[in-house]
Amino acid sequence: MTQRTPKVTVRRNRTLALVSALVKGVVAAGLGLGSLTVLVMVVWISSPYPDSGPGGALRAAAGVWLLAHGAGLVRPDTLSGVPAPVGMVPLLLVLGPVWLAHRAARDAAESQEELREGPREGARDGAAGPSRAGAFCAVTAGYLLVVAGAAAYARGGPLYADPDTLAFPVALVVAGAAAAGVWTAAGRPFGPAPSWSPLAVQEAVARTLFRRRAEAAFRSAAAGLTMLLGGGALLVAVALGRNAGAAQDAFLGLAGDWSGRIAVLLLAAALVPNAALWGAAYGLGPGFSLGTGATATPLGLDGTPALPRFPLLAAVPDQGAGALPNWAALAVPVAAALAVAWFAVRRAAPADAPRARAWSPRETVLVTLLAALGCGAGTALLTAVAGGPIGTGALSEFGPVWWLTGPAALVWTAVIGVPAALLMRLWRLRTPGWAWRRDVPEADGLPVAEADADEAEEGEGDGAGRPRRWWAPWRGRRAAAGEGGRAGPGAPASPAASSVPSPGPAPEAASGFEPYDFLPTDPWHEKGGPWHGKETRQARWASLKQGSGGLMADFPAERTADRASRTDRADRADPVPDRRAADPDGPGATP
Repeated sequence: MTQRTPKVTVRRNRTLALVSALVKGVVAAGLGLGSLTVLVMVVWISSPYPDSGPGGALRAAAGVWLLAHGAGLVRPDTLSGVPAPVGMVPLLLVLGPVWLAHRAARDAAESQEELREGPREGARDGAAGPSRAGAFCAVTAGYLLVVAGAAAYARGGPLYADPDTLAFPVALVVAGAAAAGVWTAAGRPFGPAPSWSPLAVQEAVARTLFRRRAEAAFRSAAAGLTMLLGGGALLVAVALGRNAGAAQDAFLGLAGDWSGRIAVLLLAAALVPNAALWGAAYGLGPGFSLGTGATATPLGLDGTPALPRFPLLAAVPDQGAGALPNWAALAVPVAAALAVAWFAVRRAAPADAPRARAWSPRETVLVTLLAALGCGAGTALLTAVAGGPIGTGALSEFGPVWWLTGPAALVWTAVIGVPAALLMRLWRLRTPGWAWRRDVPEADGLPVAEADADEAEEGEGDGAGRPRRWWAPWRGRRAAAGEGGRAGPGAPASPAASSVPSPGPAPEAASGFEPYDFLPTDPWHEKGGPWHGKETRQARWASLKQGSGGLMADFPAERTADRASRTDRADRADPVPDRRAADPDGPGATP
């Protein structure tokens, strides 16, 4: 019998792991393509008058799947005979392919980690699995193989992909989703910086303080972007409610049968995120284009719009100058800027931390500006794919202009967010005698380095294991200090509360305060002394009852008298109250 050398075993394991990652990429792409194909075929089967056969429906499904990755489509069958481009990507369709590619890369990278860390026969098998870069490349390659096959198959259909858009942005979207999956499998680390980056960048990323500030800026930017999307969706919903009749006429006029109406409804649902971004761009000020000669802004609709008949387009404002309801859309960027400031101040000056742990005004301004920059970049990226050409001529420009919407979001969040963040910081750091921070001790002597080291642990949750949310800041205070300065159940005592007790009123100032009297000097075992008298027992019982809050019963006078008489008889029968104490060498003594 022959035995494989360790080098052959390691090489074989690496090859199998790479092949497995490649297959996972292929399966992820196949799942996305198959699910969308099933949906398209169901609509085609239910249509009473299909325009093409099953081959055309399958090619159209492949084209729509490529459109979900950002590819530009071309529609060759037009009335003018000139192929018309279709560049508007339904953003709801993007979620499926991106999630599948992300999950495939994450599973491939996690399997490689298990292969390296799991039980193995020899020490040389530790490097049997490929690196994270190998898993990323294998999953991306497998996914792009299916993309290339789908593009080749859809070439002769009613919607085929533009070859120039396959490399960018299709390959970039797939690679980004796979990279995010590998990063998730690695635990979402922030650093270290690549070796080819400048030394100053590597040193900055290596600092814990820099990573925390960057994380706070990222969270604030995400909050501002989410507020913009929510505000834009609210604007679209209000506009559609005001023009519900026009939206209904457009919906019923596009298709006369139920299968066609279901198809229109699915398309409108896939374009809801696009409509939310259009509403956000409208509230920011630049608005959106409705053709080459028309632009809709809060100031009014200029030009003659080229509007196709579609239900969501019924939310477009009427021509003419904007009125007060149109100007109310400016509240959307204001709310986004306040959200950025609020999330930045939550980390800059926590409500349950002493004043020494708060950031300086310079750090607060810097983090808020970085968050505004991230919000502007995210808005520009999303609005770039929310619009696009849907035809030739006047329809070649349709949707928000990203190079105007992104800077507008940056200006709004920076101009309003920075002063709001400073004001919120001052409000949180006001005098401790006020209501908000009355229970927070002033631990001014706490070192700043120690405060920064404990900041991440206190920001994630309270001592009882429950996460502290921004809408319930009292959770952290109650769990850390309790109602009376004591730690909550199952949680350690707060360092600030234990080392620096909060000053309270003097005992003499409390209402109903009575100082304790001195205990009697007579021995306790003398039954005839004042300690065992009836009046003394009644006084002790009344004191215990008052301290228990009324839980104890009244003093049983008769039972106490009987018990006292029995005690006197026992004392006369046995004058020594404790024989073991009087005779330590007796049989009852314990060695």
